[in-house]
Amino acid sequence: MDRDRTIEKLKQQIQAYEALLKQLPFSFTYKDSETNWSIMKKEENMISSNEQEIIDTSFTMQYNMEHLFEYIEKQLLSIIDLITHHIVFINNEGVITLCNLQTARDFQVVREDIIGAHIRDLLKIPDDQIYLLQTLRTGRVMKNKEVFNNNYGLLSTQVIRAENGEIQRVIGTFEFLEGVKRSEKQALAGRIAAGIAHEIRNPLTTVRGYLQLWKSRSDQEFSLLVENLLIPEIDRANKIITDFLRIAKPNSSATEIYLLNDLCSNYIRSFLSTEALFHNVSLTFHTHKNIKDHSIKVDREELLQVFINLFRNSLESTKHAGLLKLQIDVKKAGDFVLFVFKDNGGGIPKGVLRHIFDPFFSTKEEGTGLGLSVSRKIIENHQGTINATSDQNGTVFYIKIPLFK
Repeated sequence: MDRDRTIEKLKQQIQAYEALLKQLPFSFTYKDSETNWSIMKKEENMISSNEQEIIDTSFTMQYNMEHLFEYIEKQLLSIIDLITHHIVFINNEGVITLCNLQTARDFQVVREDIIGAHIRDLLKIPDDQIYLLQTLRTGRVMKNKEVFNNNYGLLSTQVIRAENGEIQRVIGTFEFLEGVKRSEKQALAGRIAAGIAHEIRNPLTTVRGYLQLWKSRSDQEFSLLVENLLIPEIDRANKIITDFLRIAKPNSSATEIYLLNDLCSNYIRSFLSTEALFHNVSLTFHTHKNIKDHSIKVDREELLQVFINLFRNSLESTKHAGLLKLQIDVKKAGDFVLFVFKDNGGGIPKGVLRHIFDPFFSTKEEGTGLGLSVSRKIIENHQGTINATSDQNGTVFYIKIPLFK
């Protein structure tokens, strides 16, 4: 490995310096302020004679092990950035000293900000669930351990020790399989959706047509039954099929370029304000100044559908909990626009939160479990991401969509 070769080369250099210093016939102390390395050479046994003075000298070289590891990690950085798995180094205090670019991307953090932070600040889980810290405490390494916390995948750990046996680094490699699991679910959803669409949609269209014809020829009571029950139920079934197909089909959105201020203020805010008024919901919609003059390329009808789905979910979560309050903030975050959708509902239990974007997952008796799954599909079709956090004070959804350049 390149790391082993680098360490061996450094050892050889140190041995060469030692050999050179032994030849110097005087004692000294030297400390380099930049690297924090220090060298001391002391005269120990001095024997004199008439002919010559024989000096037996020894010296010690002390160096900052932390500086050595920092140097090696800098050399490794360009290499591990090419690896698509997560790679994280922590020191003996659990502080992150190195992470590759893939880790930062998947956790949606800025790498420079997370270096120097504790590993718990990256993973967002309790210390007793962090396997790198377990390896740090016990010294026992792990290989291909299946992880089922906030992120699903295979974890391996390794330790680097100093000459005295003290652990200097714990290295974690994590094969992130959340995307694979999600793809499998999406593929399954697609196969089910296609089957339902082909087998049911055409008969439903035919039945609806005959019911409309029957409505015009039947008595008033049956006409009301058809109009108020049968046709709405068939329309509902058609909507479910449409949602199935939206999950399964590739992106065919009619995207256009919109100024963020116009899109948010004149379209999304306008529609949601009407819905909020109708349902007696308190809505606060705030756009930050830093989105001015920025644009995004989206299908605005699909993007609006995402906010309608979030609105309806929040409305149902507070149906028996008093007045619903919604707060939507829009701001620029790097090369993205960030939509923060917050409600004051009862929150989502942790065991449920991890599944809310799964197709067909629903805690509601009449729910299809497609609203949030469709929403994620829409956002992903726009090269964006959608995530959620929740506690007893409510739920917050974070939507990020690339700015148009």
